[in-house]
This record gives sequence, C-alpha cells and structure tokens, in this order.
Amino acid sequence: MECRYYKRLDDGRVECTLCPHHCRMAEGKTGVCHSRRNQGGVLVSDVYGKPCSLAIDPIEKKPLYHFHPGTTCLSLACTGCNFRCLNCQNHDISQVAPSDVNHYELSPEGVVALCLKHHCPGIAYTYTEPLTYLEYIIDCARLAHEAGLWNILVTAGYVCQEPLADLLPYLDAANVDLKSFSDDIYMKVSGGHLQPVLDTIIAMKQAGVWVEITNLVIPGVNDDMQMIRQMCRWLNERGLNEAPLHFSRFFPRYRMQDFPPTPIATLKAAKRIAEEEGISHVYLGNV
Repeated sequence: MECRYYKRLDDGRVECTLCPHHCRMAEGKTGVCHSRRNQGGVLVSDVYGKPCSLAIDPIEKKPLYHFHPGTTCLSLACTGCNFRCLNCQNHDISQVAPSDVNHYELSPEGVVALCLKHHCPGIAYTYTEPLTYLEYIIDCARLAHEAGLWNILVTAGYVCQEPLADLLPYLDAANVDLKSFSDDIYMKVSGGHLQPVLDTIIAMKQAGVWVEITNLVIPGVNDDMQMIRQMCRWLNERGLNEAPLHFSRFFPRYRMQDFPPTPIATLKAAKRIAEEEGISHVYLGNV
C-alpha cells in the first residue's frame, strides 16, 4: 500500500512527512517506525490491512473514563512506533519489524464488519503507535463513521499537523500519552520532542475530539513536582482543565528494569498538584 505522506528525493531516497522525524530512506530501508519502507522510490506501508493484535476491551482500559463509560471497543494494533521509549510495555510488537510478528489480513471493511459482529460501538486504534499506520486508520475510521461507530485513538501524539488534520474529522475520542513536560526527557527516554505532542493535543481539542491525558510517572525521571505543576498549568491555560488526567504508576519494563515502581505517595502528590492547578478530573492508574 502506497503511503500518502511522503516526497521523492532526487537521489532515489524518499522522505516521509508523516511525523516530525522526517525519515529519509534509501531503497529497501524503513524509517524509525519500522513499518514504512522505500520500495523502488515509493513509500509503502508494510502494515496496511495487517493488524497484529485484535481484542475486545472495556473503554476504561484505554484509559477513557469520561467517554461512554461502561461500553466496549474493538481494539486494533499494527506493528511499529515512531518513539523508542526505554520503558515500552508493548515492545514485542511496537519495536520490531512487521515480518517479525504474526498478523491478520483484515481490510477496513473487515474491521468494521468485525466490530459490528461483536456489537462493539467503537474501534480503538491502540497498543502500538497508531499514527504510524495513519492511512489504514483513516480508511477504517471513515467506514466506521458511515456505520455509526466511534473512532478512538490511543497515541503518543507524535505526528505532523497536516496528516493529523486528515484524521480529525473521523476521530471521536483520544487518550494522549504526555510523557513529561521536558523536551530533554522526551529525547532521552523516547527519542522525540515535546512540542509536536502539545500541538497534537491542541489540534484535537480545537477539532472537538474528546481528549484524556495520561502521564506515566517514572521515579527519578519525570517525577519532579514542579515540572508536573507546569504541565498541569499548561493544560488548564489551554482550556483542558475538564480533560481527565491519568497519572499512571510505572513498573520496571523493557530497558528500564533497574528503576523501582512508582511510590503511591508520588502519584498522590501529583494528583494534589493537578487539583491545585485547576484540573477537575484526576485519576491514578496501575494501582
């Protein structure tokens, strides 16, 4: 499947314009996400129509607490991610090549049919980074809306604004993983930058998408309470004070096995600060 967001370069390489990495790929090579590849001067998606994970989840698992609570969603994921988070919980499907993982063959029409078959009112694009297979999502999401289904995005939000704008008309709700409020921490832990994520959150809000925010609090990494206060203040000042904020507890994962679990007291302190800064709905996760 040819990708929609790229340009050809004079030397035979292609430049992906989907996310801020702007990966430039020689023949046969993939970008940071492992799933978009230069094939004869054409950028193709190796995961279009090939989800590696399908499940029916409660919507609260996303987590979405204020968007149709008590309902279920069809969760779908393809391999790939444009971040390199050292603490990734799903690294076995997000940090690998598509050829390394078993997958289903499922067209957008098949996704919608499967959702209807299991009486799920919505589809959640989740588990890995769904924005790396945006073409597949847009095609699924358009058909989902025609069938009266919701579209839910669970994302780290690292995307360029033009591609995001193509998805927003079909998006009903999103949980955005705001990993910290420090560009340095973003680069060290995830291999990206903070500002594009903030731009994504604002664009979603302006488009009328229901947004909830998750902040995984990692001891010694992003648990500085002054930084958390700055994050909450930024959310409040941008009119996101009613957007539920989920402080999630860290457990040792992937390449951060030597870090301890987050103390419950740290999460409670973060919750107090968020409430002091005007955030109306604050929840603690993984506790």
